[in-house]
Amino acid sequence: MTTQYHQQSQGANRQQAVAKRNPWKEICAASIGNALEFYDLLIYGYFAVTIGKLFFPADNDTTSLLLSVGTFGISFVMRPLGAIVLGAYTDRRGRKASLTMSIAIMMVGTAMLAFAPTHAQIGLASPLIVIVARMLQGFSTGGEFGAATAFMAEHADAKRRGFFASWQLSTQGLATVLAAGMSALLSAMLTDAQLADWGWRVAFGVGLLVGPVGFYIRSQIEETPEFEQAKAEAKPTDASPLKSVLVHERLNLLLGIGVVSGATAFNYVHKLYMPTYALKQLHIPATSSFLGALVTGLILMFAAPVFGSLSDRFGRFRVLTASLASIGLSTYPLFWALNTWPTVEMLMAVQALVGLLIAACLGPIPAMLSDIFPTRTRGTGLALSYNFSVTIFGGFSPLIVTWMIAATGSNMSPSFYVMGTALVSVIAVVFLGRRAASGRVG
Repeated sequence: MTTQYHQQSQGANRQQAVAKRNPWKEICAASIGNALEFYDLLIYGYFAVTIGKLFFPADNDTTSLLLSVGTFGISFVMRPLGAIVLGAYTDRRGRKASLTMSIAIMMVGTAMLAFAPTHAQIGLASPLIVIVARMLQGFSTGGEFGAATAFMAEHADAKRRGFFASWQLSTQGLATVLAAGMSALLSAMLTDAQLADWGWRVAFGVGLLVGPVGFYIRSQIEETPEFEQAKAEAKPTDASPLKSVLVHERLNLLLGIGVVSGATAFNYVHKLYMPTYALKQLHIPATSSFLGALVTGLILMFAAPVFGSLSDRFGRFRVLTASLASIGLSTYPLFWALNTWPTVEMLMAVQALVGLLIAACLGPIPAMLSDIFPTRTRGTGLALSYNFSVTIFGGFSPLIVTWMIAATGSNMSPSFYVMGTALVSVIAVVFLGRRAASGRVG
């Protein structure tokens, strides 16, 4: 009886600590590292054309670009592995330990890219270095979402979980601003020859220089009280977090993958691939195409917390269903407008609307996924559902839509891909909402 009373008292004290604690210190600490990780991931996509020519030379530019964006997709093959390993590590050792490890791995991958010799210098070993570096970055990012989202959500009370968890996406917007801004700045200041010779390395070097700062900040943060309580209450007979998610929570996992599919396809096609699309298909100058992505990032950075807060007030399923339907209905008109009026002004207007729609979709998702997995398996469940979906529907989307355009000869092809994934997401949200109403999630 004494032991039971002591455990109940400890649990009550932890809950009081969560209620009294100001979460902004921890949210900011996680956000800085998260922005850095996604900056390192995005900058490769923005220099896909340059990297393709330097590391994957081919008989024509399309083949070279396909090889380059294909290598971008290879990093996403590693994301499920990172989700499995680092997601389980998040639930065993804690959110803080996983966040520190993921940023260290990302720094190694970025350093390899920043200093990689080109194909002209060392031949076939050059693209192999790039591939290994991208695999390390993908592995790191695979664990980042689960650990960072669980960390943010668990430092907030249940009534504001949507708002605080949405900062995960807000910092992705910040990463887009930094990556696109750096790309635009370098493209404006340097000649094509200078950019190909050393300018692109500067972009990777910026992330590498900031890395130690993010590592230090993450090493100083406190673990979440919610995780500490779950760890204290864990029993030796409990199944591993990975087994629990794959066996006992697999339907929620599959529905989580479906929920993310439409938002991530829209995100990667319109935000990441758009600078390449604007340059190659619309013939808009590189600097202006990067500015379009910068506008998207700015809108996402500020709007994601707004939609996260709206999901707290009106319900995540309602907000997400409306936003997914919006991207499914708007993507074709957006591509039509760009191809009808391929101007810098139209690109900016489209990308501003894209940023708002991405925020509307992705803002509520981190809290929604946090809600459907219990604390003991939350890191694993978040990492697997998000990263499997991003790998399948997002990571290879630049490769898929590049191939679709080449195969059909239509610049409108990417819109059909986005519409298909949006439909999958709406179906998944409806089913997940029904399960939540019946008390079969969380």
